[in-house]
Amino acid sequence: QFQLVESGGGLVQPGGSLRLFCSASGFTLDHYAVGWFRQAPGKEREGVSCISRSGSLTFYKDSVEGRFTISADNPKNLVYLEMNSLRPEDTAVYYCRAGHRCAGFVLYDREGDWGQGTQVTVSS
Repeated sequence: QFQLVESGGGLVQPGGSLRLFCSASGFTLDHYAVGWFRQAPGKEREGVSCISRSGSLTFYKDSVEGRFTISADNPKNLVYLEMNSLRPEDTAVYYCRAGHRCAGFVLYDREGDWGQGTQVTVSS
């Protein structure tokens, strides 16, 4: 229940692109707000982006605004994070969570637990 699986990470050169996938099992994602988080080595986990339950509102951390896009594919029960113009400082393990509200780009009132995440490495 409330199991989310992240995928799509990898190694990419600076300026490159990746699309991350957040898939749900046991529940329907469009009943919840969904947030993406990341944790870089030696740093605390931080919010990156959040999409409202309706999908009509999206929010981004300042450093990714204009480069990342969060979107929902309700028929497939997926949430995506499209990442363009990647920078070395975007290197981190990326996680998704389902919850009840976006307070800006951070998802609050989260359900379930952290998953395994997906590693994104931006390096030449």
